[in-house]
Amino acid sequence: MSAIIPIHKDSNLSPYQGAWTTRQVQHLLRRAMFGAKKSDVDYFSKMTLQQSVDALLNIPATPPSPPVNDYNDDKFKDPNVIYGQTWVTAPQPEGQVGSGRTTSFKHWWMMLLVHQERNIQEKMTLFWHNHLATRQYDVFRPRMSYIHNALLRKNALGNFKNLVRAVSVDPLMLRYLNGSSSHKDHPDENYAREMQELFCLGKTDFTEGDVKAAAKILTGWRVDDATMAVTFDENEHDFSDKRFSNFYNNTVVKGEKGKEGGQKELDALLDMIFLKDETAMALCRKLYRFFVYPEIDAATEATIIQSLADILKKNNFEIKPVLKALLTSQHFFNADIQGAMIKSPADFVIGLLREAEIQVPTGIGRDKYEVRADIFYNMCAMLQDLGDPPNVAGWPAYFAPPQYDRFWITNVTALKRAEFTDAMLFWSINSQNKLVTVNADLIKLTKTMSKPEDVNALIRDATARFLSVEATPDLVQNLKNILLSGKLSGFYWTAAWDDYLKKPDDAEKIETVKNRLQAFYQGIMQAEEFQLF
Repeated sequence: MSAIIPIHKDSNLSPYQGAWTTRQVQHLLRRAMFGAKKSDVDYFSKMTLQQSVDALLNIPATPPSPPVNDYNDDKFKDPNVIYGQTWVTAPQPEGQVGSGRTTSFKHWWMMLLVHQERNIQEKMTLFWHNHLATRQYDVFRPRMSYIHNALLRKNALGNFKNLVRAVSVDPLMLRYLNGSSSHKDHPDENYAREMQELFCLGKTDFTEGDVKAAAKILTGWRVDDATMAVTFDENEHDFSDKRFSNFYNNTVVKGEKGKEGGQKELDALLDMIFLKDETAMALCRKLYRFFVYPEIDAATEATIIQSLADILKKNNFEIKPVLKALLTSQHFFNADIQGAMIKSPADFVIGLLREAEIQVPTGIGRDKYEVRADIFYNMCAMLQDLGDPPNVAGWPAYFAPPQYDRFWITNVTALKRAEFTDAMLFWSINSQNKLVTVNADLIKLTKTMSKPEDVNALIRDATARFLSVEATPDLVQNLKNILLSGKLSGFYWTAAWDDYLKKPDDAEKIETVKNRLQAFYQGIMQAEEFQLF
């Protein structure tokens, strides 16, 4: 679906001066959050664009409540954590306990997306998880995963250089890329390479010698699995001077002695890397591909990416000014960019739950756990497992040409998407004993439209609510045929709806309306346009 979008002559980082309608509000919210709930659209519609972006970029300082033991059942119980209590400070688990806590972490994170506040924090946390990627199942230490997620969340709109510094000595990253086992006799090059190629510079002209020199700088860091404390062991650190290539202007990072030596050398390494223009350019490309569009042609590079990189450097690598400039720009609201990306599984699943006002239960209870597990499984089946991207590069949709966001759509995942929407419309997601059910209340949803009894108005409102692009004439006609049940007169639907309103407890009238609405919303959600945002 993706293709190069031409840069219009008025498409740049100058402030957007166009109309501020529901369509623009939805576009902003779908890119900055997960889905555009009607209540959120109504809320931001009362603001200006500048006020809306300021609000979205105002994230809470207080962290969310931590994940808890919601995984105990009749067959197994966590020996160190009471049911309903948090496990994030409990002893490191093994085996089934570790599996339970890992699942608990993933469900907790998903539910933060479902019940997100009106700001960009959840979207940025996922951005950093993709950009500074780790794999939870490769490390299998759920406490480390929680600490790492908290770090990304806290620094979601902070300073990029400070975040890379913190991630470099983060317990999960040290385990994932072998930093915690790197020592002076055998420096491990994994993190040294990915720090330069993936996290900071991109694929550019640094050398293998630069990787080896950086690896020496990074020796000596250790993680205590019991306390999660990270320490620097000077006996395992290479204190020699490290010389870099001409790409880094032949910089020499002096070997620093003592307990502070490792941090001083890490700071010197980051100072050197962040002096390169490529660092700002590479990050701005990643932000652009995540929030705007995957393809970047020469005009976009010169007009948009370079301007964003200049803002990033001018603000000493603070992220918030860059996002504010981007999200309020003429370019971001280019009509060709709206509805031009394929939804990620998170955008697809979480966006549907939020936009269709589908209630996902919070709190503990085996029934609630089971339905959350089912929803999370659906995201995984669509190729996005929160906490476990395919590798250290993240998900290919955000970096791999020529496919980019088309990575999300395969014969298998297209079917999984349709199955999920059908489950929400027809048969629901249930716990095993069916005491907890998650599905769309289509009658309640339809009542939120302006004139549900009017075929044309209902089609207009529903397609505007759920689609990021205008519905095609063919889709509109198909939806009209569904509502009219093949009848020529629009009075069929109007009469059915009015009959239901007169007798809202009549099972037959409820069933008549519900059957039409199930097929109607299915027609919208299985349209190609529904895959876009």
